[in-house]
Amino acid sequence: MISQTACTLGEGAFWHPTREQFFWFDILGKRLLTLTEQGEHHWNFDECVSAAGWVDLDTLIMASESALWRFDIVSGRREKLVPLEADNTITRSNDGRADPYGGFWIGTMGFQAEPGAGAIYRYYRGELRQLYGNITISNAICFAPDGTTAYFTDTITGKIMRQALDDDGWPRGAPEVHLVLSGQAIGPDGAVVDALGNLWNAQWGASRVACYAPDGALLETYPVPTPQASCPAFGGPDLTTLYVTTAAEGRADDSLAGKTFAIQTTTKGQPEHRVLL
Repeated sequence: MISQTACTLGEGAFWHPTREQFFWFDILGKRLLTLTEQGEHHWNFDECVSAAGWVDLDTLIMASESALWRFDIVSGRREKLVPLEADNTITRSNDGRADPYGGFWIGTMGFQAEPGAGAIYRYYRGELRQLYGNITISNAICFAPDGTTAYFTDTITGKIMRQALDDDGWPRGAPEVHLVLSGQAIGPDGAVVDALGNLWNAQWGASRVACYAPDGALLETYPVPTPQASCPAFGGPDLTTLYVTTAAEGRADDSLAGKTFAIQTTTKGQPEHRVLL
């Protein structure tokens, strides 16, 4: 365990490769958290915040329920880049990650997981474009190391999709089913792809992160000591530490729920991609 803070809904785990610093979110707690040599630090906001990518040493792109923001780590100031479903009071941002082309993918969903209320977007060089609509719980946004493939899920379907990408990182053709987890007591949540192209998926309700080969074969699982695992990220100096966020919501009797964990692996992750603004 790397943090005793119990997040109502931990999400958005990522390792800033130039700062060598881990960040994560408590979406419903409306805060961004980080670990430094001085200990844990957090920033509070007046709305839900959920995902980020790095722009430079001191700057993040950050998603909230109403916008994408340029966020200064040192000062804590933020500047609005573009509205994100700002006129829709039903939805908030959820899972997101930077792609290998300098873009940032971000999913939305209803506060109460209203069916089909969400969508998945890509922000690229100042433009926010919707890629997929009719999404209930957007999750598992991540990218193959060669930049040819994106992955995502609508958690309620139990299916992780793969999407071919063109030379600018936009979807090429229709998405295809990559993994089928429906019919199991597993909710596919956040995901990340390692340097070998294996997909690591946090599985809500299953107390684990599961690793799948590029062909979809299950390679191994890593236990998480609370059921609601929500988002993994590789970090540490050699990118072999798997950080995992969890959620305390609905788990009042679980003293580990919502806390954040670090698992040592023998696998090297990809460095998080830089977002070009």
